[in-house]
Amino acid sequence: MKILGLSDVVDQSVYSNNIRERFGDIDIAVSCGDLPAPYLEYVVSMLDVPLYFVQGNHVYNIETPDKEVRSYPEGAVNLHKRVVYDQKSKLILAGIEGSLVYNFKPYQYTQVKMWQMVHTLVPRLLRNKVVYGRYLDVFVTHAAATGLHDQDDPAHQGVDAFRWLIDTFKPSLHLHGHIHLYNPLTPRETQHNETRVINTYGYREITL
Repeated sequence: MKILGLSDVVDQSVYSNNIRERFGDIDIAVSCGDLPAPYLEYVVSMLDVPLYFVQGNHVYNIETPDKEVRSYPEGAVNLHKRVVYDQKSKLILAGIEGSLVYNFKPYQYTQVKMWQMVHTLVPRLLRNKVVYGRYLDVFVTHAAATGLHDQDDPAHQGVDAFRWLIDTFKPSLHLHGHIHLYNPLTPRETQHNETRVINTYGYREITL
């Protein structure tokens, strides 16, 4: 099982005429936010795989030929406050959009609001344990969890509720973005108990 994780910057390795040759073995794609809809639509159309996404804290509106304004990629599934079973990959995915509040623009939430949104996932996660024998496979967020790839400044602090969800429901993967990888020493992947925490900045091919 191969996942193409994407976030934060348009990468020319993906936005390329050679995308099928390079990523033809991908089973599903996941966007962790801050990417324009046309870029994600290109991935969907060229790879012909399911694409799941959450919005980041920077959302790009586009105007369609019929003057409709939208910010979401067509042909993709928004995971925000949802738990989804993907029929093709047999993976259970859930997600939460945005970041913590730092300048009060849209898609920014307080720690309390993040807790409230995470709690909306809990009933379905508990049901999954009964139906599928596990709670969750892939937790998708834009922001990082507290103590796992987060930073000290207000914009990039970790989310307490995400850390709780990871510790409690033990997904195989936590995919996030938001933390830009300018320094090669900044960790991209961390093993936290049963969960691989992966920063998908740019793109990341993940085997599960």
